[in-house]
Amino acid sequence: MITVNPDGKIMVRRCLVTLRPFRLFVLGIGFFSLCFLMTSLGGQLSARRPGDSPFTIRTEVLGGPESRGVLRKMSDLLELMAKRMDALARLENGTELHRASGDGHFAADRFPPGAGLMERIQAIAQNVSDIAVKVDQILRHSLVLHSKVSEGRRDQCEAPSDPKFPDCSGKVEWMRARWTSDPCYAFFGVDGTECSFLIYLSEVEWFCPPLPWRNQTATQMAPKPLPKVQAVFRSNLSHLLELMGSGKESLIFMKKRTKRLTAQWALAAQRLAQKLGSVWRDQKQILVHIGFLTEESGDVFSPRVLKGGPLGEMVQWADILATLYVLGHGLRITVSLKELQSNLGVPPGRGNCPLTMPLPFDLIYTDYHGLQQMKQHMGLSFKKYRCRIRVIDTFGTEPAYNHEEYATLHGYRTNWGYWNLNPKQFMTMFPHTPDNSFMGFVSEELNETEKQLIRGGKASNMAVVYGKEASIWKGKDKFLGVLNKYMEIHGTVYYESQRPPEVPAFVKNHGLLPQPEFQQLLRKAKLFIGFGFPYEGPAPLEAIANGCVFLQARFSPPHSSLNHEFFRGKPTSREVDPYLPYEYSCEGMLERIHAYIQHQDFCAAPGPVPPGARAPQSPFVLAPNATHLEWAQNASSAPGAWPPAHSLRAWLATAGRACTDACLDHGLICEPSFFPFLNSRDAFQKLQVPCDSTESEMNHLYPAFAQPGRECFLQKEPLLFSCAGSSTKYHRLCPCRDFRKGQVALCQDCL
Repeated sequence: MITVNPDGKIMVRRCLVTLRPFRLFVLGIGFFSLCFLMTSLGGQLSARRPGDSPFTIRTEVLGGPESRGVLRKMSDLLELMAKRMDALARLENGTELHRASGDGHFAADRFPPGAGLMERIQAIAQNVSDIAVKVDQILRHSLVLHSKVSEGRRDQCEAPSDPKFPDCSGKVEWMRARWTSDPCYAFFGVDGTECSFLIYLSEVEWFCPPLPWRNQTATQMAPKPLPKVQAVFRSNLSHLLELMGSGKESLIFMKKRTKRLTAQWALAAQRLAQKLGSVWRDQKQILVHIGFLTEESGDVFSPRVLKGGPLGEMVQWADILATLYVLGHGLRITVSLKELQSNLGVPPGRGNCPLTMPLPFDLIYTDYHGLQQMKQHMGLSFKKYRCRIRVIDTFGTEPAYNHEEYATLHGYRTNWGYWNLNPKQFMTMFPHTPDNSFMGFVSEELNETEKQLIRGGKASNMAVVYGKEASIWKGKDKFLGVLNKYMEIHGTVYYESQRPPEVPAFVKNHGLLPQPEFQQLLRKAKLFIGFGFPYEGPAPLEAIANGCVFLQARFSPPHSSLNHEFFRGKPTSREVDPYLPYEYSCEGMLERIHAYIQHQDFCAAPGPVPPGARAPQSPFVLAPNATHLEWAQNASSAPGAWPPAHSLRAWLATAGRACTDACLDHGLICEPSFFPFLNSRDAFQKLQVPCDSTESEMNHLYPAFAQPGRECFLQKEPLLFSCAGSSTKYHRLCPCRDFRKGQVALCQDCL
C-alpha cells in the first residue's frame, strides 16, 4: 500500500517520526518517574499514625531519611536518564541522518532546525525534576495548611533558657530571619514555625536542648562502630588504576607513573610486611579529594601536563594513592566537587547545614583547595570532623601562620594559613619543619644490573638542565656559556613550533619528554643543572638516583617569604634544608605513612590548660652531665603519647636559636608533640633556670626564658607550639627526640 500511494507513504513516515519508539520511551520514562515519585511519597504519607501531630509527620516522614532518600534517588535517576538519552539520541540521530541521505527533501522534515532531540529530552528531564521539587513543596505546605499543633505542644515550642545552651535563643532569632536563605533548612524540615526551628537546632545542629515531647530514640542512638578489620598489603594495583578514573591529562600522567612503579611497590610491601611481622594494622576508610584538579578550583595543572607545566604535585599525589592502597586501606578518590558532596553526604543547598549522615571516612586526604571546598559545603560538620583531615601541603604551614587569631595580630596571616588545625595535620613534600608531618614522594629505584648499565653508559661530558618552561632560562646565557666550555648541555624545554628564544643555540633541546625517555636522558648525563628555580621537586632526586650530580644555585641571603615574591603569601618562613634519601624509596614512604595512619590521632588531642590550673609534675630528671633533661626511668610512660615519651630529650637553646637548629646541634630532631610535657615551671627549675617570674601567653616561641629580667614564659595556646622560629631575646625550651636511620619523621621506637 505504501508503494502504491506516495502521499500515504509520506503520512506514514511522518507518523513514525512523531511517534517512533525512542520518543515513546522518553515519554514513558518521564511518566514512570512522576508516578514513582508520587507513589513513594504518597506511601510514606499513608503511614501517618493516629494521634501524631502534623509537625511530627512532617519532620519524621517528609523530613526523614526515607523520603529524602527517595528525592535523592529521583535526582540520580534523572541524571542517569539524561546520560542514557544523550547516548541514544546520538545513536538515533546518526541512524536517521544515514537514512535521510537517500531521501532528499524528507530529511529537513525529520530534523527541524533549532529543535534538536537532546534539547527536548533535557526539557522533559528538567520538567520531571521540577515536578519532584514542587510535589515535595506541596506536600509540606499542605500539612501546614490543614493541620495545627496542639496547644500543649505549642507552649513547648519556645526557645528555652538553659545555661548549657547559651546560644539557643540567638540561633532561633537568626532562623526566624534567615531560614529561607539556604534550601538546606527546608530539606531538614524547617518550615518557618518555632517548632521546626527548635527541632532543627536540637536534632540536626546542637545549639538547643532536645524537646521533651520529641521521640529521642532516633537522635540519641549513635551508629554502632563497625568491627575492626585488619589491613592486608596489596601488590596488584589494577583496581587502584580503575579508582583513579580518567578524562584528565593529570590523571593519565598519575596512572602511568603508578603502573610503571608497580613492581617496586610490590617489593616494598613485601619488605615492610617482613619488618612489621604480626603487628595488627587497622584498615581505615579513606577519602582522597584532590582539590586542585577540580573544575571549581580552575584545574590549571591538567592542560599544562603536556606543555611543560609542573608535575611535582601529581608525582606526589600518585605516590600517596599508591601508598594508601598498597597498605591495604579502603580508598575513595574524588576530583570533582559533585563527587565530594555525594561522598560526604552534603544536603542540597548552599552549604550552611551539617551533613545528612555521620562521616563514613576515618581519614580524608586533600589539599588547600579541597580544604576550602569542604569548609564551604560541610557546615558545622567541618568543625566536627576536621580532626580527620590531612592536608597535602607542598611548602608546609608553620604554627604561627596556622593560628588565625595569632596570625592576624602578629602579621603572619597569608592566603593559605589560619586554619587552626594541628600543625601535624599538614603533610609536606620535603621535611621542611618537624612542626608538620613529612609525607614525601618516591624516587624510582634501580637494581644492581641497571646501576651497572648506567655506570657504563654515562657520557663523559653531558649535562641536563632542570627547567621545562622557557621563562626559567631567561638571563642564564652567561652561566650556561661557562658550563658549555666543559659540558655538552641538553634541555627538555616545551615548544610547539619554534625553538624558544630563551634557550641558547648551543643547547641541544629535546622538547618535552615522556617520563621514561627523560629517565633515559638522566642515565646518560653526569650533571643535572638547576637555576635556583624550581626550588624543589622530584626531578633532582630522580637525577641523583640515576647517577647524576645535582648542581643548584645558592642564594645569599636564602630566599624565603621575607625577601622573595615567590614565597610571599605562603604560610612558612623557612629556608631550604638537606634531606635523607631512604625516605624517598617506596619502602620508606610505606613505612612512614603506615606509622602516621596507625598512631596519629588528632581527634583525641587534649584542649588548652585552663588558666590558673596547676600543671602536673614533669617526669624528667637532669642528665648526668647537667646539660639537658631526660625522661626518668622510673616514670610511667604517658598513655597514648606518640612518639613514645621516653624518647624525649629537652634542651635550653642559646638565644636566637630555633628549636629545629638546637636539636640538630645535638644530632636530634625537634618533636612538637612533646611541648606539653615541658610547658611548666618545673621543667625550667630542673634545668636550673632561675625564673623570677612566670607568665602564660600566646607566642609561637614559648616556652622560653628571657635573660633580661629572668622571666620564664609558658605557652597558653597548644596550637602555637612550634619548633620553628627564634628571637635574640629568648632562650627557647626545646623538646628533641632520636630518629630512625634514613627516616627523620620517625623515632627509633615509633614503629
